[in-house]
Amino acid sequence: MRVLIACEESQEVCKEFRKRGHEAYSCDIEDCSGGHPEWHLKQDVLEVLNQKWDLIIAHPPCTYLSNAGARHLYPKGILNKDRLKKGLEAKEFFMKLYNADCNKIVIENPIPSSIYELPKYTQFIQPYEYGHPYKKKTCLWIKGLSNLKPTNIIEFEEIQSTKIAGNWFNKGGKERKKNRSKTFHGIAVAMAEQWG
Repeated sequence: MRVLIACEESQEVCKEFRKRGHEAYSCDIEDCSGGHPEWHLKQDVLEVLNQKWDLIIAHPPCTYLSNAGARHLYPKGILNKDRLKKGLEAKEFFMKLYNADCNKIVIENPIPSSIYELPKYTQFIQPYEYGHPYKKKTCLWIKGLSNLKPTNIIEFEEIQSTKIAGNWFNKGGKERKKNRSKTFHGIAVAMAEQWG
């Protein structure tokens, strides 16, 4: 199966599909950090979106679409027109992925702000359902595939909040955005096992 993992520099999902014999490629405008540049398309994903793919899994940037960032739209009660413009551009990119010519599409993003009126997500997942003791609610928009099933649920007492400092994905500094965008390994494994 030819699989495109859009907006993925970490190659976490790509590598899991490759382990199972699929012709998977990560695609991002940044260099990959997963150690396999031979499987990485360093370019705008829109340039390869219309190639023949059997499955597309996309992780579009969420900075301007996320409900968590909605408070920045009206700082001090005044509309931030620049941020709204960037949010509408992010929605346009999201919808190009969502409407790609492929029978099997999954898009991963946090809960979106209602102002952008994205399609309703299919399900949400948590890292603690896939063997990681953290909460980080993530939405999946799924077309042509079944919902992702939990594989290794962590007991409630062991679960840590994403607000706890020291998590690999929640460290501060200029790498915070990149760290928080990485797919948890257990989720990547579940995607490859269940959708591959």
